[in-house]
Formats: sequence, C-alpha cells, structure tokens
Amino acid sequence: MENLKALEGEGGDLGAIMIAIGRRARAAARVLSLAAPEQKNLALRAAAKALRDRKQALLDANALDMADARARNLGPAMLDRLALDDKRIASMAQSLDDIADLPDPVGRVLEVFERPNGLRIERVATPIGVVGVIFESRPNVTADAGALCLKAGNSAILRAGSESFHSSRLIHSCLIEGLKEAHLPEDCIALVPTRDRAAVGAMLAGLDGAIDVIVPRGGKSLVARVQAEARVPVFAHLEGIVHVYVDGEADLAKAEKILLNAKMRRTGICGAAETLLVDRAGADRLLEPLVKLLLDAQCEVRGDAAMQQVDARVKPAVEEDWSAEYLDAIIAAKLVDGVEGAIDHIETYGSHHTDCIVTENARKAEKFLREVDSAIVIHNASTQFADGGEFGFGAEIGIATGRMHARGPVGVAQLTSFKYVVHGSGQTRA
Repeated sequence: MENLKALEGEGGDLGAIMIAIGRRARAAARVLSLAAPEQKNLALRAAAKALRDRKQALLDANALDMADARARNLGPAMLDRLALDDKRIASMAQSLDDIADLPDPVGRVLEVFERPNGLRIERVATPIGVVGVIFESRPNVTADAGALCLKAGNSAILRAGSESFHSSRLIHSCLIEGLKEAHLPEDCIALVPTRDRAAVGAMLAGLDGAIDVIVPRGGKSLVARVQAEARVPVFAHLEGIVHVYVDGEADLAKAEKILLNAKMRRTGICGAAETLLVDRAGADRLLEPLVKLLLDAQCEVRGDAAMQQVDARVKPAVEEDWSAEYLDAIIAAKLVDGVEGAIDHIETYGSHHTDCIVTENARKAEKFLREVDSAIVIHNASTQFADGGEFGFGAEIGIATGRMHARGPVGVAQLTSFKYVVHGSGQTRA
C-alpha cells in the first residue's frame, strides 16, 4: 500500500489526494496503452493466483463487512450482493483468468477502406485512457472492473462502497500483486483510500481532466447522482425494470422454467425479472400455473384484477408497481393484449435494460426482438443471462442502456475507443 501512504502525504487534504490519484492514473495509462498483451495477461493471471492464495484473508475481510452491514440493518438483497464465500471467490479468480484468455482488444483493425486518391485508411481500436468506477456493495466489482480496464489498456480509479470497504481493499491488494509481477505501474489500478463521499464528487468532476469516462455500479440514487453531476461521459443504467412476456403460443413448461429462474435465481441483480406480462389470449392455459409457481416459490405477486382472481394470495398492484425495480422476491403481473400490448407496456414502463419473450411463434418473437428498444432482448431464455460473463466477455464493468458508444454488457471491447490511421504515398490536398 505504498502508493496510498504517499498520497496521504499530500497533507491529508482529500481534494489534493484525489487529484494526485488522477494524475498518477493518467501517467500509468500511457505506459499501459503500450504494454504487450502478454504483459497484461501475466498481471491478470498473477492477480487470480493471489486471490486463490489469500482466500482465507479475503473471507475474514468480508466477515468484517458483513458484520457491519448487519449492524446497519441492510436488507437481504444488499447482504447477498456483499457476501463472499469459497464459490464466489473461485468465480472471481476464474473471471480474471477468463479475461486473460480473451483476444487483446487494443490494436484491432476495425475497418479498412481506400479513397479514390489512393489513401488507405484504417480504424484501429485504442484504449479510452482512465476509467473511473464508482460502485456499491459488490466487492467482486473491484476485481472485474480492474481486470477489464487493464485488459483494454486503461487505468482504473475504483471507488468502492463503504459496505465493501474491507473486502475491496483486500481484492485490490491482489490486483496490485499482479501488476508488480508483470512490472506494470501500480497506479494502473487505484482504489480510493477513503469512505468519504466527497471522493465521489471529486471523481464526477473529472479529477482535473484525468478521468475519461465514469461507470457507476449501484442503486438508483447513486446512478441518478452520477448521471446528474458527472462532467465526463457515463456508461450506466439507472434501473433494471426487466420484463418477461409469456405469449399465448408459449410452451408452458418452458415458460415456467424461464420465469422462475428469471425472477428467483438471484433477486438482487439487475437482470432479475420485475414484471410478468401474460397474453390475454392464453390466460386460460397459462395464468393460473404461472402465478401459483411464483407464489409457491415465496415470491410476492402484485397483480391486476385478472391476476387477483387467480389466487387470493395475489396483492393488488398500484400504478407505481409497473415501474418498480424491487430487487427482491416481489413481481408485478399483468394481462396484456398480445405481443403488441406487451411492447406498448414495456415502452411505457421499461428502462431499456433487458426484456424477454417466451413463445413458440417465430414471427411474434421476431417482432418483439425488433421493436423492443432495450439493450438486451431475449427469446425463450432467462433474463438472468444479461451478464458479461454469460456473453463470453469474461466479466462486465456494468450494463449500459444508453445509445452512445457502449450498450448492454460493457466488456473489454466496449472499453476501447479508436483512431484513424491514414497511409499515403505522397498525396497532397488541392
């Protein structure tokens, strides 16, 4: 932690410390942008080994975070995001190895074309520069974000939530071990050394021009603040209001399997289903078994009048339920008039994150996939596949629902920019 001690020697002034972090990250980014793929991969694999070797220390650090979270009465979904165990640590380490196995995104020739005057122009992938990541709860984001930025040739400035402070510091130290092993600057991956929320404001201001893009990972209030205050570009989604539409021509067994997984596998992740839409034309066949399935799985159902008639345990839905991100074992449920009704509902209440259709009718599926304007649209599979790891990206730094640059899971390829390389043979412009 030598770098943190040096930064704290800036006189204890948080503003000066944050500017120093940004300045060092910018300098490290220049070195990293020229690093060979083998050097970056060595750092990732060494960090993965450090995570495995220091598993017990990481569990002990996480136990401190969990005890503090329980003392603060944090909810079950928050505790689930925060918790680490043997399986999650192994998965975190494996993600680093998976990212190392990916093709290097830097230097890819994205397009080549030749002009009539003989100029040959290439569009070549380059690192973005310095990526600031502000996140809550999930300590694994420390590893995922640091690793993805490193692979893409970017320096990362990570600001972990106070909930995961001890866990994140331990994970960060493993990343630093990897950088040292590969003889890369430690400042390639910086962890903000304070819980002071003023550090977030400093990052949103750009750290005197050091940060090129901000990625928030957390609750609605954090993301809303970032989107409102950031003076640099933002990759983010505000909410994951995720829909599963079960069409009248759906296979019931398939629909049950998909719906239960989409809602209940992990209720606290952004790809968890929050609203069930059922085709009115298939209600007699589909409605009762789907609603009963959720209720029997201890999921609270808040439904319209038709849903309430199916089972007395269904609670009345209010207008706010259609735009709610519960992140809990609660789902809103409604009958709609076919695929058109489902699309209209999603357009009215959705957040452009992830939406799914379950149907055996290929024409209806194609209409849904074409017309629903979400970052991820799915046919006949769980919405919990909305994840960079499941897309083969190794991991993700977040899900972006905007329409500029990155959209959907943000992996190594999305963490690059590009430049034009022009080859001539003496041409001059008239």
